[in-house]
Amino acid sequence: MKLQLPRYEGWSLFGLLCVLILVMAASIVVLNPELVEGLRSAIRATARTSFVLFLAAFTASAFAVLVPSPLSKALVRERRFIGLAFAFSHLLHAVLIYKYGQLNTEFWPGRSTITNIPGTLGYLFILFMTLTSFKTTTRLIGRKAWKALHVSGMWVLAAVFTYSNFKRIPLSTWYVLPFGIMFSAVAIRLVGKLALKNRRNQPRAFA
Repeated sequence: MKLQLPRYEGWSLFGLLCVLILVMAASIVVLNPELVEGLRSAIRATARTSFVLFLAAFTASAFAVLVPSPLSKALVRERRFIGLAFAFSHLLHAVLIYKYGQLNTEFWPGRSTITNIPGTLGYLFILFMTLTSFKTTTRLIGRKAWKALHVSGMWVLAAVFTYSNFKRIPLSTWYVLPFGIMFSAVAIRLVGKLALKNRRNQPRAFA
């Protein structure tokens, strides 16, 4: 008898991703002998899961145009739930930062208002995009406003991720990798947008 593996899509995919992220973060904190260091490690881990999930949502439509495949089509189909899982991951990331700031009293005084602006702006867009990721709220604000919010939000978040990794390169050359990946993702999305535009205009050329 052929083994049928469970298929995760829609809310089941969202639930699976959230559980995996939560278990990962909890395991890191619990298994670390020092709570403060465990929180720091969990903050880094959730930053990476957020980064991966954002990349998947950010490049999904471009890959569907440039490299049509069942995987790229599935990414487009599940993009909303991947985006919601990203929001959950970054919410958990924020909670861990808050808890870390409570235990490490030097953390918040060492940050200025200016250094907090990109992250705060990113979280505001995540909040608005999450709240408008449901049919009721989409109808409430209208399709045009929804598209403007989500497109601009994706680009703002891309800029925040790019800047966040770039400014950390002097601290560790490891950040060259995520910075390069994010820069490449921006290029892929722009090329995909251009390819889609050319594809739409092609029939007119022969009309």
